[in-house]
Amino acid sequence: MATINLVRGMGSFFKECEHPESRWPRCPHEYKIRYRNAAGRQTEESGFAAQDKAKSRLAEVYQARKNNPQSQHKAARIQQYSPMQFHEYVTEWKAGQRDLSPSSLRHLDSLLVHHLYPAFRSRRMGTFDHKVVEAFIQTMERNGVGLATQSNAFDKLKSILLDAHRLGLYDDNPLDGVKPPQYDPKRAVIPSPAHVRDIRTAGDDTFRLVADLMSGCGMRNGEALAVNINNIVADDVYRITEQVNQTTKTYAPLKHRKAGDYRDVPLAARVRHSIEPYADTYGTIDGYLLRHPRDLTKPLPNHYIANQWKRIKNDGLVEIPDGMVVYSLRHFFASNCLGHNLPITDVAEWMGHKGIDVTFKIYRHLMPGSISRAAELLDLGLAA
Repeated sequence: MATINLVRGMGSFFKECEHPESRWPRCPHEYKIRYRNAAGRQTEESGFAAQDKAKSRLAEVYQARKNNPQSQHKAARIQQYSPMQFHEYVTEWKAGQRDLSPSSLRHLDSLLVHHLYPAFRSRRMGTFDHKVVEAFIQTMERNGVGLATQSNAFDKLKSILLDAHRLGLYDDNPLDGVKPPQYDPKRAVIPSPAHVRDIRTAGDDTFRLVADLMSGCGMRNGEALAVNINNIVADDVYRITEQVNQTTKTYAPLKHRKAGDYRDVPLAARVRHSIEPYADTYGTIDGYLLRHPRDLTKPLPNHYIANQWKRIKNDGLVEIPDGMVVYSLRHFFASNCLGHNLPITDVAEWMGHKGIDVTFKIYRHLMPGSISRAAELLDLGLAA
């Protein structure tokens, strides 16, 4: 098949038949044209009976593209960024994330190094679509990546691809139709009161204190590690002001919060009676109770509690159902609150969720009778 190229950028016309170019004007087969559209992608059209009509159409497309600066700019962007490898594109994108705090940048780097680069480092930016993104999520699920990490990795990939989409690299949004990592309540194993009682006494005093803070105040793992005696603002109120960041291993602002933000949570008497005796026994540094066992100038590292949990589970010291993790102690707090009919709006605030929709999505299954109960109350009102 011969092809005739016209002036640079205009395209070409050809016939897909056995006849040589010299016989094209006399053979019955139609002409086809090939050109790059406004997005810079190769396009073909067919159905041209005469060579002049094929050339005329190419000239029309060429002139329209030439007279449209926006299309030219888009084509230039596609030509520049579409062949770029993912890690190269991210380097440019990251330079524009000037609003990120140092700890957020470290968290971003951790997600890139451990999740996004292993999956996409050399992939060309123009090759992303919804199937590629869906396969990435499925791979994380198969590898047992925690749901929070899955969500964070997906959110970062989403930001990067949406940035590329705004540049015009994709005709269709590569995230359309992709279901983000979702919390599945069936996957959460919530401890019973008996489990909590046995688990909290299976480790050392530090493990017990962390278990009480998570199950009694709804703290996240890192928040419990930052416990401070000065944050008891009333006999029944604890003020959560910071966390130990798992990546930086330093004190950092709360999740979803700015430096200086805090949230007040109920302080059950049993939890207060865990905090105060621990402080009396082991002392504090600037009010902090938990410090690195080999360097008291540093916070207690996250792996200290994780290692004890693993040993307790492996040794069979107490019954720990499959699927139960340290974070399950925080789930117990939510279960305990909702089981005693405390308002879900309050529970959402105490747990530090972005909004009540997050709490409802995660813990709706803990309120199985709410609709039935509502129906009974409404019926009483209608009958009055």
